[in-house]
Amino acid sequence: MFGSMHTANQAYASVGVQTDVATADPLDLVVMLYDGAILALATARMAIDNNDIPLRGQKISHAIDIITNGLHASLDYQSGGELADRLGALYNYMVSRLIYANLNASAPAIDEVVALLKELKSGWDTIRDQARSR
Repeated sequence: MFGSMHTANQAYASVGVQTDVATADPLDLVVMLYDGAILALATARMAIDNNDIPLRGQKISHAIDIITNGLHASLDYQSGGELADRLGALYNYMVSRLIYANLNASAPAIDEVVALLKELKSGWDTIRDQARSR
């Protein structure tokens, strides 16, 4: 009659994420995208360690989707100038490294992308904190 507790937890988490997205400002949304990609890649990294090929592929694909359709797609090349160009190139590089990581079960390639994402996220965290303190 009732679904599993795992299914209920997933549904609850999904509602929580949807609520967060609906109430977030643009800076929060960018940070959430970075967090989502980092989390997906942490799971992919564990999948490599456990030789779980389907999970690895699913989580790397999810991270690629976030980077491509979230972070990269949100760049404003007209207003952003050189910074947008450089970020776009960096996002493309990350995607190529993740494709490599998936094809070769490369934990170092995932670690490299996670480090880049964390560095960029740190910058966005600072921007968000400064905007809130005004």
